[in-house]
Amino acid sequence: MQKIFTKYMVIILTTAIMLILLINFLINWRRLEDQQFNTFQIKIDQIIHTLESNQTELELMNENLNEDYFTRAKAAAYVLDRQEEVVMDVSEMQYLAKLLDVDELHYIDEDGIIASASVAEYIGMNMADYDQTRPFLAILESDDEDAYLIQEARPNAAAGKIMQYIGVARKNKGGFVQVGFEPKRLMEAQSRNTYDYIFSKFPTDAGEELFVVDCETGTVLGHSEDIDQDFSADSYQLAALRECVKGAYQTGADGRKIYVVSQMYGDVMICAALPAATLFRKLFSDSVLTCVYLFLIELAVIFLLNYLVRRRVIDGIHHIIEDLSAITNGNLDTTVSVGGNREFEELSRGINTMVTSIINISARISAIIEISRVSLAAFEYESGKNHVFVTSGMGALLDISDQAVAEFGKNAGVFDNYIRRITANPIEGETNVYQIHDDKYVKIQMSESAGKKLGVITDVTKDVMEKRQMRYENTHDPLTGLYKFDHFKQLAAERLHRLPDGEVCALVMIDLDYFKGINDTFGHDAGDRYLQSFSKVMSAMPADHFLTARRSGDEFCMMVYGCQSREEIEGQMDAFYEKIRQNQIALSDTETRTISASSGFAWTGDAGSDIAELLGRADEALYVVKRDTKGVYGGYGGA
Repeated sequence: MQKIFTKYMVIILTTAIMLILLINFLINWRRLEDQQFNTFQIKIDQIIHTLESNQTELELMNENLNEDYFTRAKAAAYVLDRQEEVVMDVSEMQYLAKLLDVDELHYIDEDGIIASASVAEYIGMNMADYDQTRPFLAILESDDEDAYLIQEARPNAAAGKIMQYIGVARKNKGGFVQVGFEPKRLMEAQSRNTYDYIFSKFPTDAGEELFVVDCETGTVLGHSEDIDQDFSADSYQLAALRECVKGAYQTGADGRKIYVVSQMYGDVMICAALPAATLFRKLFSDSVLTCVYLFLIELAVIFLLNYLVRRRVIDGIHHIIEDLSAITNGNLDTTVSVGGNREFEELSRGINTMVTSIINISARISAIIEISRVSLAAFEYESGKNHVFVTSGMGALLDISDQAVAEFGKNAGVFDNYIRRITANPIEGETNVYQIHDDKYVKIQMSESAGKKLGVITDVTKDVMEKRQMRYENTHDPLTGLYKFDHFKQLAAERLHRLPDGEVCALVMIDLDYFKGINDTFGHDAGDRYLQSFSKVMSAMPADHFLTARRSGDEFCMMVYGCQSREEIEGQMDAFYEKIRQNQIALSDTETRTISASSGFAWTGDAGSDIAELLGRADEALYVVKRDTKGVYGGYGGA
């Protein structure tokens, strides 16, 4: 009988395994295609997101450049309006251009002739003679004394490079002032927004191919570096690629079957491809592994069943009911023992009761969590009962010992108090997120129904840290650790609008003296140390009076607040400069220098003042300081 039982068990289990393998193969085939489609879709979405992010960055950078150099053009016009002697002196024009950090500075008279310029070769040139300069004549034709023109960057044949020009009218003076600069950062950013550059930095798995096709010509505009497909006009037909929106197999130029996913993006089509052989290799590998596992399980089942058949049911079946009753009441440590062979009906009833009542809830949840590979734990307990169902990952997630977890499992009151202590102090700006200790954060979500409490705990440390790091990187300069200029303006505007009655504040623009010479003589590493040393001085100022930021290059800015008068502001500036004088930086093994910085400030006691206007006035004060002397500060002296 034992041999017959074994024979039929082998036949039944083997047949079942073959059917399972067949069904599993068909399911996995479709699952693998869906998985690959989702993977490709995610990568294509990431590529599109990168393109859009880069374009947004370009637009923002262009806007910031326009705003920055428009301000410099206005500053140049302001200086030339008040110092006529500078207008016709080329050396003075060159000096002013250097102070404003522009490549070119021109004064155009009312006839459209360049009367003076920092580049002597341009003097006498008629703006009407060239397509690039002719649009600026509209400033002369305008009745608006604040007329201006911001021209997009374009090639300058005379200079042999890409240049951008901005012109502003001279108020009540006639003519206009024009500044020109080479937008290197913008050009570099544009070069990083090409398809080839993006694909060169985009990771691909073995065998994967990423490429972009022009929807009109079929031309491949860019592709991944390790691609081995021949991208001639016949490699992929446009009509065939359009059919791959939901994933489809195509034949490559080399005759290979390739799984392709495509997506339209404007006038182009972004595609991801993988050889079918690579895709099927994963499928066959998984199928073989599943086959091995199933046959091992078959052997184990046959051995176990034969073992159980050989043994008689031991006595003590009545103890099963008592044990199951204890399990139902929450005592999961109870050991069930089966004996004898006459009480199978009662044994089955007791086992079914056990299965339907608990069947180890925490073990099932733990198994599901482990399969999903998610850092998650769950718990459940009921009022009036001591036992707490806790998944196996609870201890690791909360950084508590297995012994503590075991104690929680026996005492619902202690566990409830523990959870209440954690949830008493939520993290600001987050929902249901709490801090376990200095470097760990968890999210606890709970529901309660009919006296039963069910909760899920997940580890969100990485998300919290990434959010904080992202916020820091978005608002702080990477070299100095000071606020970025845009964030500084926002904070300064908020602080200004909250200015209490009777208090005054000041916006300060700072420029490091002789910085270019330091870079040229000692190298950019020494220049960076110079900037960082100055930044440490700024950071060391009292936080209740100073708000500090880096504007760009060797330009910095501050807001001095919490003062009662201009004299107190100047006292704070004196303290700042004293700290500067106390700070020396080693530029080389033999050269040590004291930092020299020039600054100008504009102060106000009006909470309704405009930040941009105050910064402009501070810039004007800085210019006066840089012109007359260096290494000191000066206040705005205009109206």
